[in-house]
Amino acid sequence: MPHYEVVDTDDVPLEDLSASEEMPPDLNIRAIDAALGTEQIGVKLWYFEPGEEIGYHAHSEQEELFYVLEGEFSLKLGESGEEEYVEAGPGTFWVASPEMGHGHRCVGDEQGVVLAIGAPYVDDPGLDPHSLD
Repeated sequence: MPHYEVVDTDDVPLEDLSASEEMPPDLNIRAIDAALGTEQIGVKLWYFEPGEEIGYHAHSEQEELFYVLEGEFSLKLGESGEEEYVEAGPGTFWVASPEMGHGHRCVGDEQGVVLAIGAPYVDDPGLDPHSLD
């Protein structure tokens, strides 16, 4: 049965991932997808202090779209051995297709916030891009 949900960001609990052994990195997130009950798309707000990062990784099936809401980031994008570094600030989008290496680090002096949207929604913590053909 079709349905809809509406949620305010402030009503979504801020989760500290440092307590989870299953989900590196040790960052804070808001699981928008869980609050909305999505089944086919993952939606998270990731919060970064200066120097924090999501390491270079890939996903086997999931395409991911990112958008910088706050802060300054250095992105590491591309296939293993052909990575490029790109600077990104508020208003910047980037996408990584399945099996495409990607990662980002907060390089500014203030907190950074990134919206991450992934589909299809799969339980895939990430692959080492160096192991992909």
